[in-house]
This record gives sequence, C-alpha cells and structure tokens, in this order.
Amino acid sequence: MANNTASTGLKVALGIAIALFIGLGVFSSSLYKEKKENEKVLISEKTKVLDELNQMMAQYDVAMNDNTIVNQNLVEAKERIQGLIDSLQVSETNVKSLWRYKKKYLSLQKEMDYILTENDKLKVENQMLATTLDSTKIQLVERSVFTDSLLVQNTALADVVESAAVLSANSMNVSGVIERTSGKLIPTERARRSDKIRVCFTVAKNKLVQAGDKELFVQVIDPKNNILGANEQVAFGEETLNYSLVSKFNYENQSLPICEYIAKKDKKDDFEKGTYKVNVFNGNELVTSSQFTMK
Repeated sequence: MANNTASTGLKVALGIAIALFIGLGVFSSSLYKEKKENEKVLISEKTKVLDELNQMMAQYDVAMNDNTIVNQNLVEAKERIQGLIDSLQVSETNVKSLWRYKKKYLSLQKEMDYILTENDKLKVENQMLATTLDSTKIQLVERSVFTDSLLVQNTALADVVESAAVLSANSMNVSGVIERTSGKLIPTERARRSDKIRVCFTVAKNKLVQAGDKELFVQVIDPKNNILGANEQVAFGEETLNYSLVSKFNYENQSLPICEYIAKKDKKDDFEKGTYKVNVFNGNELVTSSQFTMK
C-alpha cells in the first residue's frame, strides 16, 4: 500500500516537472520571438532615422548649391548631421540609444527649419542687392554715355566756336587809280594811266573775335603771275605765303571798311595789261578773293 502511494506521488511530481518544463519552453520561445520582433522594430526605426537624416543632408545640399556665396551656417549644420549619421550607423540597436538619436534628430530638424528660413531670406536680400547693383551699374553706364556725349558736344561746340572766331572779309572792290597832285584818286581801267592799284574790302562784324590790333595779308598777282608790292614771305608751320602788303588795323567787333594801295615798282614803268588776281588771307586761310582787268 505504501509503495503504491509513493509511486503515485512520484508520478504526480514528474507530471508537474514536465508541465513546468513545457511551460518554461513555451515562455522562453515567446520571449525569444518578442526579442526578435523588438529588434526588427528597432532596426526599422534606426533605418527610418538614417533616411530622415540623409533627406536633411540632401536639403542642405540643394540650399548650398543655390547660393553663389557659401553660407557657413549651412556648412556647419550639414557637418553635424553627417556626424550624427556616422555615429548612428555604428551604434548599438537598443531603445535607449535609438531614443537618444531621435532626440538629436528632432533638434537638428528644428535647427534646419530655422537655418533654411534664414537662408531663403538671405537669398531674397542678395537678389534685391544684385538688382540694385545692376540698376546702379546701368545708371553709371548711362551717366558715362551722357558724359561722353556731352564731352563730344562740348568739343564739337568748341571747334565750332574756334572755327567761327576768325576774321573774315567781303565786298572786295579792286581797280587801278590815277593819283592827282592834290591827292585825289580817280578810278581807271587803263594800265598805262594807273599810278596805283586800290584794293578795298570790308572786315566783317564778328562778336566771337577778340577785339584789338589785327592784320590781314593782301596778295596781288599781275597777268604775268608776278606778286606785286613788297613780295615778302611769311611762314605758317610748314606752309609759306608770299604777300604784297600787310593790312594792319584795330578791330572793335564791328564791320570795318579798309582800302590798301599797291604802287608801281618804278614810276616810269606801267602796270601790265590783262587780268589781275587779288587774295586776302587771315594767316594762311583765304578769306576773300577777286579779279579785275586793266586795258
């Protein structure tokens, strides 16, 4: 009887032990599965954080490529993200570690939002500045063109004034004259009877010419191409002029009639018959000319 009781107790204990072992196995298997699931979730979260960090890096790259001038804040923020990516890739995959990295990620996300907003403002300011600089450059170019144009106009005006500020003569009248003992002069066309050749002209009024003592060169050429009178020579740079006489006068910016006389070289000689040419020069510039004929 005692043996049966002991055998029954042993069986019961063995059954309990087996039940406990089976229960422990089931529990261990459940823990293992839960661990694997947790690891899978943690790896997925870690991958997600890495992807989000890489997206942030890409956003910084775009912002940096859009800037013609390197923004140091963008460079430094990108370096911090790269450092976090490198650290996360080699870190242990556990809840505590992942949570720490997610906190850093969230902090960097806020920093990125602020930096990119400021960068956009800076781009707008740079564009406005560039527009202002372009406008200023255009104004400077326009002003330079205007100044150059004004300089050309002033130079042209100065040339016109300089060209206009010269003596001129008109109303030339030339003839032979008979000189009486009383001093009276009688015009004649007869070469044989002429004592002198009278050259009369009017110096024109010109307010641009400075008043004062002036002179014009009178040149009388006879039919044989001889220059009558003094027949002296004056040089103007590389040019020379042979003249009969120098007409000197005081000019007061008013029309001034002038008459000059060319005498024969010898009173016994006669003037040549034929056509005479008469020129009046201001320096080396011809200002008026005429012809007359003596018979």
